[in-house]
Amino acid sequence: MESILNIRNVSKIYQSAGRELTVLDQINFSITAGSTVAITGPSGSGKTTLLGLCAGLDQSSSGSVELNQIALEKLNEDERAAVRNKYVGFIFQNFQLLPTLTALENVMVPLELRGAKNIKNQALELLDKVGLVNRSHHYPVQLSGGEQQRVSLARAFSNKPAILFADEPTGNLDAETSEKIIKLLFDLNKDAGTTLVIVTHDLELAARTNRIIKIKGGLIQSDESQSHD
Repeated sequence: MESILNIRNVSKIYQSAGRELTVLDQINFSITAGSTVAITGPSGSGKTTLLGLCAGLDQSSSGSVELNQIALEKLNEDERAAVRNKYVGFIFQNFQLLPTLTALENVMVPLELRGAKNIKNQALELLDKVGLVNRSHHYPVQLSGGEQQRVSLARAFSNKPAILFADEPTGNLDAETSEKIIKLLFDLNKDAGTTLVIVTHDLELAARTNRIIKIKGGLIQSDESQSHD
């Protein structure tokens, strides 16, 4: 199978109070298209930083990030944004919905940015898949946390991303709601055939993926495949 993401000798170093702080140190791995991968590790291990580099939200200090055969370090900010809009979906812990837009409008945004046709019907179809078509005209403040995360799931899949990055997608939800969101995430992902990369503290969520990459102190501690027979 072809790799959709190649991380080669990636390091991220910040300047802090006149000293260098190495958050990631010579990270290497590849992710196969269509697979599901969890990146786990304690707080401060560098996993969210790594996710940002993989998605082209930030640039590494050294090394190469290749997304869908595109070397992100060779692109400027606008070019990286264009790559994200074309190939990448995001789900965040704090939902990141636009508060002045309805659920329907939030899902329509990525479609509008892509210049897609028939965007309202596409967005309604996605909201129907996450069970929120009857809440399409509600604003984020009128929705529960679980409902907001379902809107963000619909939005994430709206541009049919080649790869979906989820940063602690159940971090702000109770156990029962988390379970529903996890099932929905994996069901939608299976239907779409998207590559899924999840940063999480939730070991039960990580256990549902094909592979777990554990990070500690900016280094890969282990990288293990899992079978789900």
